[in-house]
Amino acid sequence: MAAASRRILLTSVFKPFAVDDEFGSRAINPVELYHNQVTREQGPFSLRMFHRTWSLMFLRENISAPCTVLDFPTRARFIRELRTRRYDIVGISAIVVNVGKVREMCRLVREYSPHSTVVVGGHVTAIPDIERLIDADHIVRGEGIGWLRTFLGENPEAPIRHPLIRSSFGFRVMGLPMVQDRKTRSATIVPSVGCPMGCNFCTTSAFFGGKGRFVNFYRRGDELFRVMCEAERHLGTRSFFMMDENFLLYKKRALELLACMQAHDKAWSLYVFSSANAVRQYDIRQLVQLGVEWIWLGLESSESGYVKLAGTDTLALTRELQAHGICVHGSTIVGMEHHTPDNIWRDLDYAITHDTVFHQFMLYTPMPGTALHRQVAAEGRLLEDVDLADTHGQYQFNFRHQAISRDQSKVLLDAAFRADYERNGPSLFRLMRTMFDRYRRYRADADPLVRARAERAAGQLRGGYMAALWAMERYLQPTNPAVSERVRGLRVELGREFGALSRLSAAAVGSMVSVALRREASRYPAGRPLEPRTFVERTNGA
Repeated sequence: MAAASRRILLTSVFKPFAVDDEFGSRAINPVELYHNQVTREQGPFSLRMFHRTWSLMFLRENISAPCTVLDFPTRARFIRELRTRRYDIVGISAIVVNVGKVREMCRLVREYSPHSTVVVGGHVTAIPDIERLIDADHIVRGEGIGWLRTFLGENPEAPIRHPLIRSSFGFRVMGLPMVQDRKTRSATIVPSVGCPMGCNFCTTSAFFGGKGRFVNFYRRGDELFRVMCEAERHLGTRSFFMMDENFLLYKKRALELLACMQAHDKAWSLYVFSSANAVRQYDIRQLVQLGVEWIWLGLESSESGYVKLAGTDTLALTRELQAHGICVHGSTIVGMEHHTPDNIWRDLDYAITHDTVFHQFMLYTPMPGTALHRQVAAEGRLLEDVDLADTHGQYQFNFRHQAISRDQSKVLLDAAFRADYERNGPSLFRLMRTMFDRYRRYRADADPLVRARAERAAGQLRGGYMAALWAMERYLQPTNPAVSERVRGLRVELGREFGALSRLSAAAVGSMVSVALRREASRYPAGRPLEPRTFVERTNGA
């Protein structure tokens, strides 16, 4: 059958996610990156947002066949799609914890669309013997665009077409929904997938080939620049989340992108992932001119031996970056092999001392497909009775640690999140502090593009952010007066910088924010239960 005549349904697994159910959903594991893994112990200050299933969007964009994307459907909506439209191929993308939902969706396809070919991809395919757990016709591991093009009889080597991706949706904080406009909206760009650093616990590196390998969609800076121009034109964005596991590692491409930005007067802002050794390839001026305003940085223990940290003082690096207005998002692994209940807080305290704007804590977890999983399995230390739905790094160990029990692992993880929040304050406060440092350092810079970014930060600070500080200060005063005083200090500095009108506005709007903040904290102490909305998108005549 010709590709153009085959109809394709590409779908994520069904919601709800933040509940305990028979399909493997867990209330403790919502489909929210920040509220799940970063700000979850920050009460009403936790950042709430969702992200699309980007893999489905890439697949849809790179085939010519009629295609429907169903992102975050309910189970009933998925059934309705199968019953009301005829599909030759049903593709399901999922991660490991959602294997129960994949099993159920495969069963539903057999029941309601028995003529369809079922294809399953994503990290769920790393599960050993996945073929015996689900009823699928094809299991696709690794990058799937080439596979699907080949399966449809299309050219697998054709250039990759990048979809238009808004970085997030459904953003809420402090009990209020946030409207994203041109000044605050970001687009996601995926220059490559995988990471050649090959940390033993890393699912992304393992999934796309392991150490020394990755799949590079855009090798040159000018290619990347054109993709970003398209996103700017259609989405109206000036900020880009570069979904690349180690974007700064490829310095030649990054500097080529910088040259394009300078030649075309693009005062773009970039949010990137990077390893410490990759950041050290650049001087701070290059990072500032490139518009890097946020770096996700691994801060694993100095005893971990990972190459990406070799020879780098991460504390000094973090302080230097944030002094220049570059927000650092730290990531720390809890329960590494050398950790014991007696020594683990030495590493956790050191990580918290970095005072990064955001901080992710994750349990050391042998995920299927990784080198760590193979090692622990060979040693006979995997816990066979742990449900795959509970294997995600935010609950408990799925293996026998030599010094820390499974129950202790959860206690330590939660304590790390709480300690970071109690000592350093809400990430929202840290974000504003770092943005103010950016503004003060670069508001009079000789480079007009750098000045433009500094003025964008000032626009946000003199507006709603000051009101948020007013409410935050008063909310924290009874329970954490030390942090409340630091919040007050920043608010006073901003008021002094931006004038009497900004101070009056902050108090007026802040009183209303305070009401919403306290209401949210009272009604939902563990965070308001939220689910992503459903997306249905049809292309190529679908």
